[in-house]
Amino acid sequence: MMERVRLTRYVSPFREGGSLPGLMEADDLGSYVVKFRGAGQGPKVLVAEVLCAGLAGVLGLPVPRLVEAGLDAAFGRLEADPEIQDLLRASTGPNLGVDFLPGALDFSARAFPVDPVFASRVLWFDALTNNVDRSWRNPNLLWWHRKPVLIDHGAALTFHYNWAGAGAFATRPYAADDHVLLGFASGVDTVDTADAALAPLLDEDALRTAAAAVPDAWLEPEAGFGSAQDLREAYVTQLSARLRARDAWLAPLREAVSGVRA
Repeated sequence: MMERVRLTRYVSPFREGGSLPGLMEADDLGSYVVKFRGAGQGPKVLVAEVLCAGLAGVLGLPVPRLVEAGLDAAFGRLEADPEIQDLLRASTGPNLGVDFLPGALDFSARAFPVDPVFASRVLWFDALTNNVDRSWRNPNLLWWHRKPVLIDHGAALTFHYNWAGAGAFATRPYAADDHVLLGFASGVDTVDTADAALAPLLDEDALRTAAAAVPDAWLEPEAGFGSAQDLREAYVTQLSARLRARDAWLAPLREAVSGVRA
């Protein structure tokens, strides 16, 4: 389970993207980038964030601490911006708080050193989760305390937008051609050595632990599923199937890395 905090003050919005996250303070005296369940992208984005962050933690990949950030019903009444008022009113209850990293810089492959081991492991992780949003245009990496940190995984696990066709996710190739770290995922550690190191860490217990952190309120009713727990098990099933079918998406990943090296 994620730690729970209660939001106490809205500091400022982040205008990037369409979900309008906000910098907020909480009753634990921490500051968080809050992603709201009432945003237009819906709670599935938050589900993907939590699941992917949980998997990344098991794999030893750095991600910010996440919390379940509770928002009171009356919170938005004093906000001057009508758009923010509407968003806060629609987000009463549990939202996602991402630990604010003061002083963090946007990642640039030209400005910061990239370790090939790290690059290949991030590439493998993004291929597993089918994260389509770590490109050179939008790296979704921060540079903090002289180390890279992975952020923003809401665009991953796209199978949950069409559960009827989710079975195709297991063997779906990963489009790695514009991945921000593709050119560094070679040399010391290849895709195969990353696979050998990481895949054994994600057994069903690890997958279930990651899924257990998702609040019930974000697992909205779906046709064919009787409960939030049924949906958690469906995520475990899909990720387990993709792990078993790694040959189907590792082969094109190898080709992408080889193409850059050539």
